[in-house]
Amino acid sequence: MNPSEQFELIKNGTEEIILERELFKKLKQAEDTGRPLNIKAGFDPTAPDLHLGHMVLINKLKTFQRLGHNVLFLIGDFTAMIGDPSGKGRTRPALSREQVLENARTYKQQIFKVLDEAKTKIVFNSSWIQPMQTEELIQLCSRYTVARMLERNDFQQRYANRQPISIHEFIYPLIQGYDSVELKADVELGGTDQKFNLLVGRELQRDYGQQPQVIITLPILEGLAGVEKMSKSLGNYIGITEPANDMFAKLMSIPDALMLRYYRLLTGLTPGEIDKLERELADCSLHPRKAKADLAAIIVSTYHDQAAARAAEEEFERVHKLKKLPAEIEDKGIIKWDKSKIWVVHLITNAGLVKSSSEARRMIKQQAVSINQALITDVNLELPAGEYIIQVGRRKFCRVQIECA
Repeated sequence: MNPSEQFELIKNGTEEIILERELFKKLKQAEDTGRPLNIKAGFDPTAPDLHLGHMVLINKLKTFQRLGHNVLFLIGDFTAMIGDPSGKGRTRPALSREQVLENARTYKQQIFKVLDEAKTKIVFNSSWIQPMQTEELIQLCSRYTVARMLERNDFQQRYANRQPISIHEFIYPLIQGYDSVELKADVELGGTDQKFNLLVGRELQRDYGQQPQVIITLPILEGLAGVEKMSKSLGNYIGITEPANDMFAKLMSIPDALMLRYYRLLTGLTPGEIDKLERELADCSLHPRKAKADLAAIIVSTYHDQAAARAAEEEFERVHKLKKLPAEIEDKGIIKWDKSKIWVVHLITNAGLVKSSSEARRMIKQQAVSINQALITDVNLELPAGEYIIQVGRRKFCRVQIECA
């Protein structure tokens, strides 16, 4: 594939490239010299699981990998202990060394569901930041001013609102930028919320006498409701290690309006194929439910396999179309109750299907609770001892045995 074709493939689905002409020049140089580009992407292991939001960026790394370039998967084990302030309205709590290392271990296992292990170099930024002497760190800090740091929107807002900004938060983008110096990155990828940090890396490389990296920002993937970005802390995510049935069901729950965006950012379909899908949806020759099921099958087969995707679709049809119980239901065992009957709110709360009694009441009022396949509408219902299969919402099921006094 020539540099022009590579450029168009790389550009597809991106938010911004700084600068496009530099990227084309680097691709041309790589072809002329036979030296692949070093493509860097950093991930702070702040949680143990990667989700589909992370895959937007990782899929683009895979594109570079297929084009023959070197992928540098940077695990920010040092920066994770600082906490990335990007887009945060308050100082982010730091993680312990033990938490970071455990999360990093799971990252190494998960990324090879997409990336080619033989063509991926995993690096940890603690390997060059940890040995840094105090004098070297101070010299690094001297390369940027407080005024420049306050150009960041989130810092600006917090400063204007008299919210605290800790000094260590200024160090975060400097260290992320220095990672690019250490790795001699030709290109760095990141979400749109990382643009400032990526630009710091570009400027630091210039200060250290290197060719500045090209920056490619990618869209932030919305979570299941289609409003806020996908995040484990918000509970609106799909983890890439989730069971196939759960993954398929969650994908079927996304709003129709979000479907094409998921196609663009999470599948390997070409722009032409997605345009065709959009036309078919618009002229009603393709039903949204069928398009969504096809999307779910593509994504599930990516992180499991085609057999698992087919089985997940069949299970989804059985439960949600034919209104049958799932083939496998979690058994919660025995709950001993000190009264002759158990209040339905206590039942579903103690079964662990909701977090609180108030949430249990709300779900019943929303007609989202069934017991033994009967819809529950009475929030004051009391039940005798016995075995119950409880459903809350579309995806939460369990079996529980109640023993009353």
